[in-house]
Amino acid sequence: MTSTLSSVELPREHAVSERGFLAVSALLFIASTAATVAWCDAMPAMAAMPMAWMPMCGQTWWSFAASFIGMWTVMMVAMMLPSLLPMLRRYRVALHMTGKPDVDAHTALAGTAYFAVWGLIGAMVFALGAAVAQLEMTWPVLARALPATSGAVVLAAGALQFSAWKARQLAGCRTAPALGSTAWRYGLRLGMRCACSCAGLTAILLVIGVMDLRAMAAVSAAITLERLAPAGDRVARCIGAVAIVAGLLQLASAALP
Repeated sequence: MTSTLSSVELPREHAVSERGFLAVSALLFIASTAATVAWCDAMPAMAAMPMAWMPMCGQTWWSFAASFIGMWTVMMVAMMLPSLLPMLRRYRVALHMTGKPDVDAHTALAGTAYFAVWGLIGAMVFALGAAVAQLEMTWPVLARALPATSGAVVLAAGALQFSAWKARQLAGCRTAPALGSTAWRYGLRLGMRCACSCAGLTAILLVIGVMDLRAMAAVSAAITLERLAPAGDRVARCIGAVAIVAGLLQLASAALP
């Protein structure tokens, strides 16, 4: 009787847990998307400042940095969650198969570690953006070179999509890492793999505009497609071709008087 009951209860418990996981993920995606849209709507007031990387009057650099990194991480939740969700579901199935307790807690910890990696990247992005803004204020001639530089970055990122390095990173990102000893380490490894695979597309987002909702949507769609589509390598090359054309057009536009 006990063994029969267990064989019925475990799948039912797993199904209930999965429904809760999907519901929480959907709410998290909606909340992060709404917060990102609100953040982008509030940013045009800073458009007069170089690249919007400078603190507003009365705001300290530390508070400005914390605000940017926090919103960057929320933005990454909205952008990366669609492609992360299948990996977390596979992780949960593996935990269930090995009989691990507290699957929901392990999943939450792995997801937190994953986005902690993107939070660290946000800190580096902020430092780079602030440095460029300071240089632009010191040498205004740099502002005239930014369109051509942006075009070159988009062109290089597009070419990167055709490289063997990109293919290896994408393959590694599409393959779940070993469970490891802790959920935190699993999430960190997954986050680092994803960050490497998305390096070129993230660079495109940065030069197009971190606060551009259309750019965010396009980059998020590209990341999700190349990660989840059956022919991911082919999708990545198609995205690279589009980026190369866009980069060449931007360079041509920058060269015109």
